[in-house]
Amino acid sequence: MPKFAANLSTMFNEHDFPDRIDAAGACGFAAAECQFPYATPAEVVRRRLDAAGLELVLLNAPAGDFTAGDRGLGSVEGRDDEFQASIETAGRYAEVVGCPRVHVMAGCPSDSGASNRFVDRIGWAADRLAPAGIDVLIEPMNLRDVPGYLLMSSRQAERVIAAVGRANVKLQFDTYHLQIQEGDLLESFRRCLPVIGHVQFSSLPGRHEPDEGEVDHPWLFEQIDASGYAGWIGCEYRPRAGTVEGLAWAEPYGIGRPDTR
Repeated sequence: MPKFAANLSTMFNEHDFPDRIDAAGACGFAAAECQFPYATPAEVVRRRLDAAGLELVLLNAPAGDFTAGDRGLGSVEGRDDEFQASIETAGRYAEVVGCPRVHVMAGCPSDSGASNRFVDRIGWAADRLAPAGIDVLIEPMNLRDVPGYLLMSSRQAERVIAAVGRANVKLQFDTYHLQIQEGDLLESFRRCLPVIGHVQFSSLPGRHEPDEGEVDHPWLFEQIDASGYAGWIGCEYRPRAGTVEGLAWAEPYGIGRPDTR
């Protein structure tokens, strides 16, 4: 059966961040992911995860100044020191909370050397995080939502992973971004399976629950499960209404309202 991780950045926003951990556990989630948890001390998050019986399976490295247009530092010229500091921050946080995966965003570069720079920096990050048993994930994003983003297809990500040449560098396969960019999700998933470290989803359009839109996510979940993929599937969607009210899609997987499971 597929394993789902609640995204604490997009779900359970009815609560303050630490309380989202308890809410996810009460709904039957055994794992969670998040984007940028750094405003909450790692020790606090670890205590709350342990109390709720959850594990944190993915977090993002700091990605620069979003208000200034940053969407990651991985390939952006002149940001070497900031990039390395972001990996140090993410590594320390991940070690405390027991998170085995860090997503490193590529950014929106403006020069021709960005691809080689990204390979070099991802290699540096992989070497820094490997002793702690942490994987580095890279994720293609769609250019409609993130114009200028360096990494824009699954095949490009495969080439980066091959060029980096580290066993702990893997692909974050997001159905929302890849459906917009290239479609043919199942074929892409099967081709990329050897390098996939994590899966995420949301409906398209809207980025909501997986019970609507142009992708038949319940069918896709069955195919992913049948492929032998044993990792987590992150629920990186924005609930249409309340988070708990929108969990009817998850009831077949043992997740849902606390009073209906």
